[in-house]
Amino acid sequence: MSADRLLVLGPGEARPGRVPLPPAFAVKAATADTEGRFSLIEVTLARAIPRHVHTVADEAIYVLEGVLGVDFDDRSFDAPRGTFVLLPHGIPHALRPASDPAPRMLQISSPGGWEHYLEDLFEAGPTVFTDGRLDPAKVNPVAAPHHISYEVR
Repeated sequence: MSADRLLVLGPGEARPGRVPLPPAFAVKAATADTEGRFSLIEVTLARAIPRHVHTVADEAIYVLEGVLGVDFDDRSFDAPRGTFVLLPHGIPHALRPASDPAPRMLQISSPGGWEHYLEDLFEAGPTVFTDGRLDPAKVNPVAAPHHISYEVR
């Protein structure tokens, strides 16, 4: 590892991206920063993320504040502050806020790339929503290039 890859962000700082992300998504380590190995994002989860599968990336979550609701395969549980959750690729899962205020967490994707998916998703804007919620049928065309698929019911 070369010394020129050192990255230090102060409190409240985030890495810039191709598309500005809302404050609820603060990229701390972008995929390019880690030579593709992982990306790290601080997330405040205000809306539920519907059931989906990552076919390539593992997702690791550490809950910093609040309670995160997790549906994993055929199980559901609450993950309070201090909980670590590893969501291996290939297994369906969904995330939801289970506290007020909404949970805040660190989300690691390995290999990296999650921030690129978020950029594409926010660039798509309101076209991916139906009645204020993410619509899996509308999200899938945005998610597919990132090896993510949402269950359409």
